[in-house]
Formats: sequence, structure tokens, C-alpha cells
Amino acid sequence: MRNAMTSEEYDQQAQRGEPEKDRWSKSEQLLASLYDAVRDLQYITIMANHSGKGRKPRRPTPLPRPGVTPSKGREPMSDRAASTLFQLINGGAA
Repeated sequence: MRNAMTSEEYDQQAQRGEPEKDRWSKSEQLLASLYDAVRDLQYITIMANHSGKGRKPRRPTPLPRPGVTPSKGREPMSDRAASTLFQLINGGAA
């Protein structure tokens, strides 16, 4: 099927290509995981050595993977939920 495409069709496909929407091999999944881990380690190193002056860097977003929708930010915890969690952490469940 691809061999029957013209060079213009190849160019269009290259410009509109979205590889994150296609199936990935295990090697590609592993490479994406490694990429995310390196970026996380870089972020952690920067934050550990951050002097508090200037802007803090943003936490890196994971590399988009096929079939995975981007996560939405978490809603802040309510005061009631926070106090319940605090009690559970400090032995209130027993």
C-alpha cells in the first residue's frame, strides 16, 4: 500500500504524522520510559540544588504514548479530606 504512494503523498504523511497515535513496539515503549525517567531525574536534580531564587522549573510531562490520554491535573484536597487523611496516617484507623 505504501509503495503505491506518490512522493507528494509521502510528504503529506510526513508533515501530518502523529506517531503517538500508532501502535508502538516494546522497544519503543521501553525507550519512552527511559526518556521519561531521565527527564524526571534531571528535574529532581535541579530541584534538589535549587537555591530558592528565581523560577522553579516545571515537572516534565511524560512522552505521549498511543492510546493514553493526557492526565488532567488533580483537584486540590478539601480540608475535611486532609484532616481525615492526617488522622489515618497518625493511627486513627485503629
